[in-house]
Amino acid sequence: MSTIKLSMKRRTDVDMTEGSIFGHLLTFAFPLLLGNLFQQFYNTVDTWVVGNYVSNEAFSAVGTVGPIVNMLIGFFLGFSNGAGVVISQYYGAKNFEKVKKTVHTSIVLTLLLGIVLTVIGIIMVPYMLTFMKMPDGSFEEGITYLTIYFSGLVGLMFYNLGSGILRAVGDSQRPFYFLVVSALLNVALDLLFVIKFGMGVEGVAYATVISQTVSAILCFIVLFRTSSCVRISIRNMQIDRECTSKIVKIGIPSALQMTITSFSNVFVQSYINYFGTDCMSGWTAYAKLDAFMFLPMQSISLATTTFVGQNLGKNDVARAKKGVNVALLMSFVATFVIMLPMVGFAPHLVYFFNQKQTVIEYGTLFLRYITPFYLICCVNQIYAGALRGAGNTRASMYMMLASFVFFRQGYLFIMANFISNTVLPIAMAYPAGWLVCSLLNYLYYKRVDLAKTRVV
Repeated sequence: MSTIKLSMKRRTDVDMTEGSIFGHLLTFAFPLLLGNLFQQFYNTVDTWVVGNYVSNEAFSAVGTVGPIVNMLIGFFLGFSNGAGVVISQYYGAKNFEKVKKTVHTSIVLTLLLGIVLTVIGIIMVPYMLTFMKMPDGSFEEGITYLTIYFSGLVGLMFYNLGSGILRAVGDSQRPFYFLVVSALLNVALDLLFVIKFGMGVEGVAYATVISQTVSAILCFIVLFRTSSCVRISIRNMQIDRECTSKIVKIGIPSALQMTITSFSNVFVQSYINYFGTDCMSGWTAYAKLDAFMFLPMQSISLATTTFVGQNLGKNDVARAKKGVNVALLMSFVATFVIMLPMVGFAPHLVYFFNQKQTVIEYGTLFLRYITPFYLICCVNQIYAGALRGAGNTRASMYMMLASFVFFRQGYLFIMANFISNTVLPIAMAYPAGWLVCSLLNYLYYKRVDLAKTRVV
């Protein structure tokens, strides 16, 4: 019996300041990759159900509102990154009392922020759809989906915070388990609400909100019961001024970066919408597959953030930099492997979402021309992850805003008005922005002193 109790209480946090660099990055990133795959899987099922059992207009609506969702969620994710970086650096420095204070402070701040973003999100819905030039046939479907989605935003925020806290101390396994549960539940509810009950877009939205809330509850059950230094208790729920200052210092630049970048993507979507519903549907299919392409590099980037944060907390700059080099190589290899079937089987992959021939042609066009450029993206993702781990989110904010907002919008304006107002040159605004961002991140990382950017 004592052996069983001991195994139930075993620590799941991981000290990345010692041991194999490749091993730490791989064992951290792999569960995270699987978890993100499951998350994209249930997002994909949402789109598949709508595309095959509702209507082409609903398919376009659900698929093209992504930039609006990402704009508000991105603000919180950037903010929660601040909490994760502070926790990981305190953890690396073995200052467990500060870890506890940061954890409880971030939970209270998330609750307050969640209420504000929910209200803002619901109010903004019709205005943002109008701004995106959403066609009349998809407009009402978009309003329905987004209103329900934003009503359940707090559940998503608390899952991302809870899983971020666990990842900051090296535990990426349990967030993966919770995403598996969430994904399976979402699929079951999609089929029940849409196919069985005929609820259409409403059913897809409710399925997403319920599954996200369940994953948040599971995450917080673990945080209440863990034996790690990130264990939470109701009586400690208060805002610590010093911890708040550090979270804000790192989190706000990252939050603004993600929000403004997502807002920039609303502009791109408005250009795509100009070409009609079939083009929108082809772009929707591409966007769902695009999310899968990003997963390996994003998972390795998150592993890099935790690795760099912990090692700089210990003031081991050389090990932190070595970890970044290993992560970059891992990212290139993983992205190349997944890129090959994405290009080769493009028409079949688009067909899975929508069987209309024109939609397949648009989706295939986007996939085959844009996908090879994901290798360039590895550079900005890994270096940005390293800079976040070092607490230097302001530099990342400036570089991504310069690339994804100012350069990309300038590119779109010139392309649409002076060069070629056809869809492929417009779509190439994405890889053009990636190229600029990767170049800026590379040049900046090579000259920055990581030791001077840490926050603890």
